[in-house]
Amino acid sequence: MPKVARPLTDAAVRKLRHKGPKTPGTYSVGGVAGLQLVCKPPADGSDIGPRSWVLRVKVGDRRRDIGLGPYPEVSLSEARERAKQDKELIRQGVDPLEHRKALRSALAANQAKAVTFAEVAREYIDKKAAEFKTLKQVQKLTGQLETYAYPFLDNLVISDIERAHIVKMLEPIWISRHETASRVRLSVERVLDLAGVKGLRSGDNPARWKGNLELSFPAAKKVAKVKHYNSLPVDQMTAFWKDLADLQTVGASVLKFTILTACRPGEARDVRWTEIDLESKIWTIPAERMKGGKAHKIPLTASAVKLVEAQPRLSEYVFAGPRKGRPITDVAVSKVPKLLGHDVTAHGFRSTFRTWAQEYTSYAEEICELALAHVNSDATRAAYARGELVDKRRLLMSDWEHFILNGHLNHEVDGGKIVAIGGRS
Repeated sequence: MPKVARPLTDAAVRKLRHKGPKTPGTYSVGGVAGLQLVCKPPADGSDIGPRSWVLRVKVGDRRRDIGLGPYPEVSLSEARERAKQDKELIRQGVDPLEHRKALRSALAANQAKAVTFAEVAREYIDKKAAEFKTLKQVQKLTGQLETYAYPFLDNLVISDIERAHIVKMLEPIWISRHETASRVRLSVERVLDLAGVKGLRSGDNPARWKGNLELSFPAAKKVAKVKHYNSLPVDQMTAFWKDLADLQTVGASVLKFTILTACRPGEARDVRWTEIDLESKIWTIPAERMKGGKAHKIPLTASAVKLVEAQPRLSEYVFAGPRKGRPITDVAVSKVPKLLGHDVTAHGFRSTFRTWAQEYTSYAEEICELALAHVNSDATRAAYARGELVDKRRLLMSDWEHFILNGHLNHEVDGGKIVAIGGRS
């Protein structure tokens, strides 16, 4: 058992020094058996070298030198108190060094889990960015979280987020901006799921809808009104086209191409020269640019081919915008109908096409749906979709072109005889 030294005073401890230029001094300060002040020689030529507290004690069968901190940062009284606490741990059968190591590990683990919602959300966005087809989708997800989620969850430790936080986040927008609110809720749910698989939180996901948030908010069908894109009435199509034909801007060209192909505006804006086969008059949209994730072939009419051939090759995009190497913007296309005095959207012309195909022709529904690249959900449509029916759709698009230009179907009327188009007479 260590010899109990005579207790030194603060003044006496301050005077303790190393024993020689290269010889440290070790002094028992008393008050607690084994408590010592280790005084090392100075390394920079000063009078006093570094000094620190050590508790020399036996732990089980092993002799330990347990550091208690530097002097004078740790005062004499503090060193004696720490030494007493360590000796009490030893009496309880606990190794003070192992105890401190466990505390440091627990602290490190807690700090690792003290990750904020915003940090995990940014990781989630990075993962989704690899799945998204366009930068616009990434920007939309980021913007929604920054606008509607971060003000409530941003700096919260993700393990501390509770149902009440999610309810508070959604309440201001659940009715007024329901579609956005639904998307934000789903994104937050997935961020919290990511935190769960990373071990940053446990328990139920507070952003889950089923059996959870559905008890606090009215169902979507009760508050959300389906908003359709404004479309042009079919009987106004020819007159609109005549006005559109007079516009020679790139935005107007994209809208013409969108109408002639019945594609989505984004697909038309981003069309590349490499996707167009002018010889076979086929436009093949690669899977990564399609909403359904599958490559889609569109037969091009004579007007569509002529439109493409008229575009200068300024970049890889057929419809190049003013920014070098970039396609025309959505704004440049969407403002064209308004310039012509029509409150319709570019996307709405797909609805116009579908209405025309249903009411003016007898083409099979599957062919019309395939022309719009709609997902085929049943076996019958899937059977049609396997071959893409390009030849039949070429006839359909040719009839659509004729209707746009002339205002009627390509019927030949001779002596009361009407030739059917698409099976309709």
